Amino acid sequence: MREIRLSVEVPTVVCEDCYKKVIKEFMRRSKVPGFRPGKNVPEDILVGFVGKQNIQNAVVEAILKRTLPHAMSSVTRNAYEDSIRIVTKFEDMEKTYLSLNCLRYDVVVDVAPEIKWKPDDAYKNIKVVVELDSDIDAQRASEKELIRRHKSLGALRIVTDRGLQVGDVAVIDISATTIEQDGSDAKTIPAAESKGFNFDTEDGDNVLPGFRDSIIGIKRGETKSFPLVFPDSWKQEDLRGVHAQFTVACKELFYRDLPELNDSIAERLLPGCSSIEEVKQALLQRCLEVEQAAKDQATDNAILDQLYKMVEVDIPQSLFQEQGRQLYGAQLLQLQANMKLNEQQLASLSSPRAVNEFLETQKENIISIIKQNLAVGDIFTRENLQFSTEELVKEVQNSIQEFQQHQQEYDEDRVKLQVQEVLEGAKVLEWLRENAEIQYITR
Repeated sequence: MREIRLSVEVPTVVCEDCYKKVIKEFMRRSKVPGFRPGKNVPEDILVGFVGKQNIQNAVVEAILKRTLPHAMSSVTRNAYEDSIRIVTKFEDMEKTYLSLNCLRYDVVVDVAPEIKWKPDDAYKNIKVVVELDSDIDAQRASEKELIRRHKSLGALRIVTDRGLQVGDVAVIDISATTIEQDGSDAKTIPAAESKGFNFDTEDGDNVLPGFRDSIIGIKRGETKSFPLVFPDSWKQEDLRGVHAQFTVACKELFYRDLPELNDSIAERLLPGCSSIEEVKQALLQRCLEVEQAAKDQATDNAILDQLYKMVEVDIPQSLFQEQGRQLYGAQLLQLQANMKLNEQQLASLSSPRAVNEFLETQKENIISIIKQNLAVGDIFTRENLQFSTEELVKEVQNSIQEFQQHQQEYDEDRVKLQVQEVLEGAKVLEWLRENAEIQYITR
């Protein structure tokens, strides 16, 4: 933790000016018997009416308010605002002011801790492996979207004379039990059970491998039973490798009555398009943009995950508290937006106990975010990166408009500081993407 102590001495001329302004303000606000409000009142009468002690307290407070920002200007860039504290006792400041007609006080502030890279300049040799989900593949995603839009133009008709085929939709009841290799009693698998499940046979990739093939041919009113094994890649870990006996009852069976996929329905598939080829290209372009955004986000996450592991830093408690409270506040706002909490619920979640529990349970996460932010700030300075004034002004205006749109209070200086941090982060990540060794794999 880095802590700086500043000793401040306020000259007599500043103290006298503050005294005059305090007297003037009390004169404006005080209703002294025998004098009309706002009119000049002899100073000795005003002091007697307000009280000498109250005048002195007000003068000292006025001096502090005027001089503290100037005193902190030399360390503002690296100082944590919430950590600023005057350590000189108020009564000691009053005594100095009364005896010397000047003011002296000491200020302590936490400043950005020194970062140590492991090794030095480690960020210049970042190597990351970025895992991409196959679902974001633009070509594949655009083909799925075209199929979805085509399906939406059709109607479901009841199948009466055959069993289930690929392309149909079935309403089914599903139950499953374990197949115990040691001969013990089978157990139900609640996670695999469903009543009235609408199963689209063209979405076979989203169900257990082999499930669709096992029920092809099933007719309305029929039941089929068959064994399957949950693969090792199954999303629910406790089911991986489990041998299960499935029972499926077909309640309803439908086929899709679809219009022919040709240029005549292009406008209905995507307004503004006159051919199927135009629809395909437009959907592909949209999906390419989504794919690139997802790829950039995954890359940034992988880089940031590497960064915080490369630095050693002693994090001040004030910084930990500030970052943690910001995260908790953001989560609370999101919760309020999603659930519309009442006043009692909001008060309970905003209590010091709730906040402290969050800080404790999320300690590792908060520390990693702080390390990432400090590392990004250090790289921004080391590499002399910059953003334009126009960028800053534009983003500050956008942020303020958003606050005003949602009728939320805001501090313009704090908004500006947060926007600066976001712009710095964007420039650093752009620089790192250009200079890092990145390998992409699809899962």
